[in-house]
Amino acid sequence: MTAAPTVFVATCDLAAQLRGRAVPASREEAVLRSGTGWVPADLAITCFGPIAENVFGSAGDLRLMPDPATRVDVPADEDVPGTRIYLADQTLPDGTPWECCPRTFLAAAVAELQAELGVTAVASFEHEFTLAGLPSTPPFSFARYRTAEPFGSDLVTLLQDAGLAPETWLPEYGDAQHEITLSPAEARTAADRAVLLRELVRDLARRRGLRAGFAPLPDPSGSGSGVHIHLSFRDAAGRPALYDPDRPGGLSELGARFSAGILRHAPALAAVTAASPVSFLRLTPHRWSAGGVFLAERNREAMLRICPGTGPDAGAQFNLEYRAADATANPWLALGVLLRAGLEGIRRGYPEPTVWPESATEAELAAVPPLPKTQEEALKALEDDEVVRGFFAPDLLTTYLAVKRAELAALDGMSDAVRCRRIADVH
Repeated sequence: MTAAPTVFVATCDLAAQLRGRAVPASREEAVLRSGTGWVPADLAITCFGPIAENVFGSAGDLRLMPDPATRVDVPADEDVPGTRIYLADQTLPDGTPWECCPRTFLAAAVAELQAELGVTAVASFEHEFTLAGLPSTPPFSFARYRTAEPFGSDLVTLLQDAGLAPETWLPEYGDAQHEITLSPAEARTAADRAVLLRELVRDLARRRGLRAGFAPLPDPSGSGSGVHIHLSFRDAAGRPALYDPDRPGGLSELGARFSAGILRHAPALAAVTAASPVSFLRLTPHRWSAGGVFLAERNREAMLRICPGTGPDAGAQFNLEYRAADATANPWLALGVLLRAGLEGIRRGYPEPTVWPESATEAELAAVPPLPKTQEEALKALEDDEVVRGFFAPDLLTTYLAVKRAELAALDGMSDAVRCRRIADVH
């Protein structure tokens, strides 16, 4: 039993918002056994609040079933009481899985990968965000690092105590920008941590008189904030399965075929991983985000980057970094579609992609395919890609498209600057 007065049972929705219900702490054990009520149409809530047109209407019932392994305690802070958070699966009333639950979507992808390839997916989400309310300081500077105190140290302590395993905390390049990374973990744990991280950062910032923002691009002329998703695999013996020092880029055959699947379906995947009306303003060349659909060694313009390891543990550190994502995406869906697309690359025997070396010039890369230029273009790619479309239960896909198009419609006719500000107000 928690000492906090309430327990918050939560899910992350298609608008990447943490939503749920709080119950008295005295009901914690009962909620762990039987969950708390939820409504199918809640899946269609847009980031701006209204519910998009959806297939569920007013009918149906669900349960939010908390996963005890996700428990996080937020301590009391002066006059702000503490609380306990559980992430939940959305289930039917009899406890069976609901096919539209984003967390269940990822769990199924992880299980499929394990069953077919005999490997365990390991991931980490690298978050950039802005911290408003502090004096202006230079990029990457010690001054920015220290000016963020005591927020920075409080955040690291909070994440450590919550079991989220912070790895680095640093001042970043953009105005008021910072970055927090978490240690790699099994795929669903990594996505759970990404969901929780965003809310813990925002909550702590509010309590310190600051405002944390995860918007992909607060200002169209400024720097953006992304979420880099790092992926690797372990075989049944725990050995790295992506690494082969004798192959191009050190990428194993499994890794190359997996990469091929992500590259082949990149436009459709981007509709899920870069999920706001302003996300694609950031995904352009020369922004160090994702300037094109290609695989490269140590090139931060690549949509898929090979991150090398060093020393005797090079193989264990070796990973793929997917760079066309931001915090407007649901982490469970984003990681789930990447795993499924990579698996399709192996199943279908897609040709191994070129591994562009670090020395590749801009002229040499001029012919690589671009990412979609707009969210609508990405959503159309998702609709048209039979393979990626098949990853989703029909009602989940229909609702996702409806939510995203409702968000687009809400910003119709606005300038890019206003659109960026509206999204920044939400995220």
